[in-house]
Amino acid sequence: MLCVSYQVFARKYRPRTFKDVLGQDHVVRTLCNAIEQERLAHAYLFVGPRGTGKTSTARIFAKALNCTGGPKVDFDPDEDVCLEIAEGRSLDVQEIDGASNRGIDNIRDLRDNVQFAPTRGKYRIIYIDEVHMLTKESFNALLKTLEEPPAHVMFIFATTEPHKILPTILSRCQRFDLRPIPTDIIAKHLVNIAANEGVSLSPEAAYAIATVAEGGMRDAQSMLDQLVSFCGNRIDEQNVNDIFGVTSRDTVARALVYMLDRQLPSLLHLVHELAEAGRDMGQLLSELMGAVRELLITKVAPQEAGSGLPEQWRATLNELLARTPTDKIIRLMEVLSHAEEQMRWSTNKRLYLEMGLIQAVHSLAEANISDIIRALNGAPLPDTPIATTVLPSIQSVAPAPAPVATPTPAPVAPVPAAPSAASAPQPPVPEPAPAPTPEPAPVHVQQEAPMPPGLEPIDDTPPLFDMPADEPEQSVAPAERALTPEDWETIIAEAKEASPISGSLVGHNLFISDDDGLVVIGIHPDDIDTRDTLLGESFGQIINDKARERCGRNITLRIVSDSSVAAPIPVEIIAPPKFEEIAPAPAPKPVAPPKPVAEEKAAPPPSLKPTEEEFYNDPLIELALKTFHATLIKN
Repeated sequence: MLCVSYQVFARKYRPRTFKDVLGQDHVVRTLCNAIEQERLAHAYLFVGPRGTGKTSTARIFAKALNCTGGPKVDFDPDEDVCLEIAEGRSLDVQEIDGASNRGIDNIRDLRDNVQFAPTRGKYRIIYIDEVHMLTKESFNALLKTLEEPPAHVMFIFATTEPHKILPTILSRCQRFDLRPIPTDIIAKHLVNIAANEGVSLSPEAAYAIATVAEGGMRDAQSMLDQLVSFCGNRIDEQNVNDIFGVTSRDTVARALVYMLDRQLPSLLHLVHELAEAGRDMGQLLSELMGAVRELLITKVAPQEAGSGLPEQWRATLNELLARTPTDKIIRLMEVLSHAEEQMRWSTNKRLYLEMGLIQAVHSLAEANISDIIRALNGAPLPDTPIATTVLPSIQSVAPAPAPVATPTPAPVAPVPAAPSAASAPQPPVPEPAPAPTPEPAPVHVQQEAPMPPGLEPIDDTPPLFDMPADEPEQSVAPAERALTPEDWETIIAEAKEASPISGSLVGHNLFISDDDGLVVIGIHPDDIDTRDTLLGESFGQIINDKARERCGRNITLRIVSDSSVAAPIPVEIIAPPKFEEIAPAPAPKPVAPPKPVAEEKAAPPPSLKPTEEEFYNDPLIELALKTFHATLIKN
C-alpha cells in the first residue's frame, strides 16, 4: 500500500511563529505588545483578502497564549502543546467553519461548551473562520456571551467580507486588517522556497508569479507547486506565461511604447499575436493599466515609483514620458478604465480591448483646454497625425495668390504693406500678347508682397520680449526659507504679469501653510478655474520659478477646499441694447375737427413724472440693474 506523505508548499511553509508572518508587521507588532503588556482583549477580528495569513496568525496567537509558561511571544513552536494547536488536535482551541456551522443550534451548543475550563492551557480559544456566513439569529444568540464571556474564554473571528457582519458584533471586537502582501516580498519568499526545494527559479519568474497572486501568499505558493510539477527543477518567466496566461513585462513595456508613440498598427498587431497565443485579454488590459499607473506615479512623484518595468525599456519610456503631459496620461488611464468596465460584462473581450486601445491612442493627440492655454502662452500644440497628413494636400490644391489683385498674407517677420492699386500710378497698357502658361508655384515657397522703394526689408524676426542692452548682474541666490502670506501674494501677482491669460483665471485664494516646501493653498469649493490653473503645468512652473527666486527652493502646491474663501464671481456678458429692439415713434394721428364749445371739456395738463410701471420697465434702469447686480426695493 502506497503511503502518500507529500505536503504542498502552502502547508509545508505555513508560518509557525510571529517572525514568520510576512507583510503584516502592523498586526504582529500590536499582538506582541498586547501579550507583553498583558492587555489582552476577549474578542479579535482578523479581516483581509484570501491567502494573507488570517488563519495562520490566529493559530500563532493561540500558541502564544496557551504555550508552556504563556502567554509569551517567544514560544517554542515544536513543543507538544504548540504542535497540537498547529495540527488542529488541541482540546482548548476549537476551530469552527462558519460556512458549515452557521445555524442557531450550533451557536447554542458553542455557548454551552464555553463554560468549561481549559484542560492544559490558560485559555479556551474559539476560532470561527468566515464568520460573516453566520445567520442573523446566530449572531444575536452569540451577542451576550461575546460581550461578557468567562475569564478563560477568548474569541477569534476571521472574514473576507466584514461588511456582512452585524455592527453589534464589530463593536465588541478588536479589528485587525491584514493587507495584501507586497509583490516584492512574495517574490523573495518564493525564491527562498525554491532554494530549499532544490528548484532553480529565476527572479523574473518569481515576480511574474507574485504579480498574478495579487497579494495572496497562499496563491503564490500553490502556483509555484504547480510549476514544479510542470517544469521540473528549472522555472523561467516563459513557463509562468505559458501556464497562467500572463503577459511578460517585456511585452507590456513594448505595448506601452507603441501606445505613447502613437504607433497604432504595431499596437494592434501585438494584441493580435497575444490573442492568437491564447492570452487573457482582461489580464492584458489589467497589466497595461498597471504600467500606465506606474508611469503616472513616475511623472508626478518619481521617488514613489516602483520597478515593475524592465530595465532595457526604461530609456525609451523616459523619453516618451518627458514629452507627454500629465493630463494626457490621466486621460489615458480614464479611457482604459472605461474599456475595462465594458469588457467585464462582454463575451467579446478582444473587441472592447481593441476599441479601448484605439481610443487611448487618439486621446493622446486630442487638444484640450490645457493645451490651448499652453499654446497661448507660447508652447506648441500636440502634434497630431491627422494634421500632418491633411495639411500638405490642402496646400497642393490651393492656388497661388496673385501678387497685385489679391493681397497676400503677411509673412512671419513684420513687413510694410505694398501700395494699393488705386494709389499707385497706372502703367501704360501693353499690346495684347499670348499669355504664357503659368507654372504652379512650389508648395513650400511663400510669396511676399513687393517692397516700396526706399525701404529695406527686415531680415530677422524680432524677439518676443525686449532684451536689455546691458548684461544683468549676477544675483546671489537667496537663502532657503519658508513662504509667508506676503510672499505668496507677491508670487501670484508676478505670475499674473508673466502669464496674463492664465492669470486671469486665478480668483480668490488663501495661503495656509508651508511645510518643508509643501505649500497648502485654500480655495472655494466651487472655484474650479483657480484650482486647474494653479495645478496646471505652465502656470504652476511660473509659480515655482517665482518662489525659487524669493525663497531659494522649489515648492509643491496642494489645493484644499475652504468655504471661508470668497466664492468666484460669475462673469456676465451684458450686450448693449439693439437698435431694432427700440420701438419706432408712433406716427402722428390726424387732428380731429374741433368740437362745439358747449360739448368741449377742459383736458388735464400732461404730467412730466413717469408712472411706477414706466419707471421699473425703463431700459436704462434695467441695464443699470444688470451692470451693478442691484435690486430695486419698493417702499
